[in-house]
Amino acid sequence: MNENNLELSVVMPCLNEADTLESCIAKAKDAIARHEIQGEVVIADNGSTDGSQAIAERLGARVVNVIAKGYGNALMGGIASARGRFVIMGDADDSYDFLEIPRFVDELRKGPDLVQGCRLPSGGGKILPGAMPFLHRWWGNPMFSFMVRTMFKAPVHDVYCGMRGFTKVAYEQLDMRCTGMEFATEMIIKTSRYKMNIAEVPITLHPDGRKAHAPHLKTFRDGWRTLRFFLMCSPRWLFLIPGICMFLGGIVGYALAMPGAQLFGATLDAHTLLVASLALLLGHQAIFFAIFAKMFSINERLMPEDPRMNRFFSVFDLEKGLLLGVAAVLAGFGLLGWAVLTWRTSGFGQLSYAYTMRRVIPGVVLAALGTQTILSSFVISILSLQRRR
Repeated sequence: MNENNLELSVVMPCLNEADTLESCIAKAKDAIARHEIQGEVVIADNGSTDGSQAIAERLGARVVNVIAKGYGNALMGGIASARGRFVIMGDADDSYDFLEIPRFVDELRKGPDLVQGCRLPSGGGKILPGAMPFLHRWWGNPMFSFMVRTMFKAPVHDVYCGMRGFTKVAYEQLDMRCTGMEFATEMIIKTSRYKMNIAEVPITLHPDGRKAHAPHLKTFRDGWRTLRFFLMCSPRWLFLIPGICMFLGGIVGYALAMPGAQLFGATLDAHTLLVASLALLLGHQAIFFAIFAKMFSINERLMPEDPRMNRFFSVFDLEKGLLLGVAAVLAGFGLLGWAVLTWRTSGFGQLSYAYTMRRVIPGVVLAALGTQTILSSFVISILSLQRRR
């Protein structure tokens, strides 16, 4: 076998998998031999102390010792050393049947950049009894798979499936960053964002075969980490959409409260103005946060260039932001000055609370929005220096 001309590398992350490693390696090597695939098995060991390394070497697998801890680190180390044109990754807990490797290879030969396994029936997969916890099967996995399809347009039905194949060339373009369990979802998100081709093959999930220790996954901890990562990867859903909703809600609040309108029998007064002002301020800041996060992500190659950002910069620059901000500040202080003059004409005595607050509150809000706009414009300008480099 010419090691410089391998078609496939099967990479398994390993941390004390002596219970099941032999079975996984044997199945992988059997599938490779039966279908005459030029391939290898790579065990990315993350510091096992149960003799997993010796098992792998005895069975003819290549062991790569990865010092940095973490699921993602182990996979990055193993994939970096893989010699094959295609890479198939899968956990070494015997829950994935490596005899299904040829199905991934056949699909990869058709040209996709990523072939994602699917264990869920919605994508044609099968889950054997006891193979997946109830919450994972019926809530967590379907929910997060729906979210990745909605938020990132990734055509997959099982975002958590750890058995997948991809081309080494495509993987190297992704510039993977996550060192923990988010590695798997980062790969899907980036592959979709970079407009690479994604295919899906149904597989069967078997019960975890390990006896020496419990599974590494923790339901609520890892669910939160996934949700957190999704939001961090999507400034649109984390900042922009909530920001627009709050800002529009603030405008509606002002439109109703300024004239003292009645709604369902309730008179909307200065208290409504205060709440609407909070919505305006938070919404305005969230929208700018969306721009900051998007620019940073593009600069750091966490996501590709976005034509919408290019259009934004074709009409926005520092000077326009400063002019808009200064205009808002001046308008705000104008309203505050009007309130002071009204107070002066009354001999600095008591004023009509409802009347005065309709000048003071908008004045304060305009001054704050203007100041935020000025400062945010400078931040955008600073980030754009990196962007144009």
